[in-house]
Amino acid sequence: MDSNAWDERYGASDLVWSAGPNLFLPPLVEDLKPGTALDLACGEGRNAIWLASNGWAVMAVDYSPVGIEKARRLAGDTHVQWVVGDVTTWTSEDRFDLVVIFYLHLPPDEFAAVIRSAIGMLAAGGTIFGVGHAVRNVTDGYGGPPYPEILWSEDRIEPLLAGLNVIELGERTRYVEDADATAIDVVFQAQRSG
Repeated sequence: MDSNAWDERYGASDLVWSAGPNLFLPPLVEDLKPGTALDLACGEGRNAIWLASNGWAVMAVDYSPVGIEKARRLAGDTHVQWVVGDVTTWTSEDRFDLVVIFYLHLPPDEFAAVIRSAIGMLAAGGTIFGVGHAVRNVTDGYGGPPYPEILWSEDRIEPLLAGLNVIELGERTRYVEDADATAIDVVFQAQRSG
């Protein structure tokens, strides 16, 4: 989907996803000292807003102006630096203690470029965390795009994390209540050496 398609999707409903953070995010950061965070492909901003409300200084990037405007409204008085930008080409001179990427599904070359760029924006000792629909979700799970070539797998992600301390890389399942189904995600967490 291009930015216009996402603009239409974000403009068509109050919230495309829940207002609360992704269920995997709070446990990830509970042992981290709040610092600077970057949310790439932030959508309506739920993860960025949650991080900011928990003491993080957050920059959040998405290529949908409608999504960013919704995020601004949802954030209210919670300060987040919102940026309209295409994460496949956008970069920052800033370095971040935490970079998060949730459900970003791109062709392999573009995805690899985003991950390399994200790692390049990590501060010493910084953590990168990602969640995406697993390729196995097409046959054995629920939800997500039906295109295996853009879905996540351990084999696809592992080489992109070379040189980092990989804390987690594997599948996790989550129950989707309104569909009475189980979704399969790939989750990774890695840290740059201090």
